[in-house]
Amino acid sequence: MTERGVRLYNKKRFPVSRKTKYARPVFAAIDLGTTNCRLLIASPTPTGFAVKETFSRITRLGEGLVYDGMLSERAIKRTISALNLCVKKLEKYKTVKSRFVATEACRRAKNGKDFIARVKKETGLDMEIISFGEECRLGVFGCVPLINRNIRYALVFDIGGGSTEVSFAKIDRNNQVKIEGGLSFPLGVITVSEAFTGKDLSSAAYRAVVKKVLSYLQPFEGKYGISRLIQQGEVQMIAMSGTVTTIGAFHLELPAYNRAVVDGMALSYDDLIKAKRKLEKMSYAEKEAHPCIGTLRADLSLPGCAILQGICEMWPIGEITIADRGLREGIVLDLIRRNNMHSGKK
Repeated sequence: MTERGVRLYNKKRFPVSRKTKYARPVFAAIDLGTTNCRLLIASPTPTGFAVKETFSRITRLGEGLVYDGMLSERAIKRTISALNLCVKKLEKYKTVKSRFVATEACRRAKNGKDFIARVKKETGLDMEIISFGEECRLGVFGCVPLINRNIRYALVFDIGGGSTEVSFAKIDRNNQVKIEGGLSFPLGVITVSEAFTGKDLSSAAYRAVVKKVLSYLQPFEGKYGISRLIQQGEVQMIAMSGTVTTIGAFHLELPAYNRAVVDGMALSYDDLIKAKRKLEKMSYAEKEAHPCIGTLRADLSLPGCAILQGICEMWPIGEITIADRGLREGIVLDLIRRNNMHSGKK
């Protein structure tokens, strides 16, 4: 059976290991989004995987995309520079299987396919632009360890740079997580930030973003009747992306970002509003200096809050589980699962 998008590397640059009998196999994933470039290299364990190396860099590949539908040369160069750093890390390992994917920015850009060809030429990485449906599947798969199996349904969403993806999943009788439906709407932290003048959102602009999010979510709500299920206590909410993890760390007033503290933490709706009010009172310079926000996210924090608030107003569950995991973790888990199926392991 062919595995779409799964690459077996036997080139000198990314050699395939043949010694898995004596050493745990190594798998690798790259998630190239509108805002971030993320790498994960890991080996399987009985309960999931052990991380060998990770890398994350804000490249803002989708910067300016909203104006002309093109990836800019500056953004392309930043991104290729980050991908070359990924290559150097990959060269240290003999990966059994790897998968390198690009998402919304490359799906939308007129020159998205040209960019992928350029990446291949300049880095040697064989990347693919995945569909919205595949992105949802892998993102949910990466968050499965955080899903409470005692709650029948889960809303899993990813606030990206150029868009926001929402997946509605059901935990079936076999305790498996199955996606019932998905939604992607063209509001992300970069597109919102670039849509308004100035470095921060005014109160009026903030509310306008919340209302726009609600308008995108309303048809999805109408189709699946999620509010009714929320009233019955049958829905949980899982939020992934750098946007939400930043809000979580900011709310906790951490002296520096700490994944071990943020991943899996609960953020109440009241906590979100408190964080939003604190952010509104801070100057732009104060946001740049904040250890959990910094220069590269200073203009994205309030747009992220606005999108998150819109989701919470549509579906008032009251609490969000923050996931510092998602697409790249889902890719690695998927690769491990497929490898086990082909090797006859259960």
